[in-house]
Amino acid sequence: MSDARVVTHGRSGFAEPTGAAVLETRGLARSFTQGGETIHVLRGVDLSVAPGEIVALLGPSGSGKSTLLQAVGLLEGGFEGSIRIAGEEAAQLDAHGRTRVRRDQLGFVYQFHHLLPDFNALENVVLPQLIRDVSREDSEGRAADLLRTLGLGHRLTHRPAQLSGGEQQRVAVARALANRPALVLADEPTGNLDEATADVVLAEFLRLVREQGSATLIATHNERLAAKMDRVVRLHEGHLQ
Repeated sequence: MSDARVVTHGRSGFAEPTGAAVLETRGLARSFTQGGETIHVLRGVDLSVAPGEIVALLGPSGSGKSTLLQAVGLLEGGFEGSIRIAGEEAAQLDAHGRTRVRRDQLGFVYQFHHLLPDFNALENVVLPQLIRDVSREDSEGRAADLLRTLGLGHRLTHRPAQLSGGEQQRVAVARALANRPALVLADEPTGNLDEATADVVLAEFLRLVREQGSATLIATHNERLAAKMDRVVRLHEGHLQ
């Protein structure tokens, strides 16, 4: 599947993607050698995600979903093919260039929140903005607004250990969206939560990315959660279906 399917705003309730693809891969491949055997994880993946579109990447554990996210998130090398992010060919960038794209264009949400334990909720969301040279005043204002929108206005000064699992993941969502990234990547973002909490956190996450118009790719093995997104692509034997 090579092109993003546009979902118009209306009865679907989805925002209408506009403009060129934010994420576009062509012929993306990744293989590993283990015990003298070559294992092909990705076999020429073609994928486009449009501005404002939320795409579910569906597949069972071990199907290569995380490997695909690591590729488009520029988190490791060893891949073949093209990765274009916000119009820039990123696959062949050096370490400095990959860091720049991750900082300026990408937001990440993982299954485990990976919050900094010695920083409170507000500080965890402020930090990525400071790295991007946003003023402290503006960073704190943006962080507080996001956390209040996620129902954490009364928890701004609490550290991760003082927060529930659902609250920690809400902070992780706010951190990912703090710099208004063009592309948000999420790897089983509610996989560590109970079903009721997962539904609430996912709904808040989807609402926020739709409001700010970020293209979003969410890896999941959960068919029920995938059905809440604009489009579903399935990873099977290294190919998208």
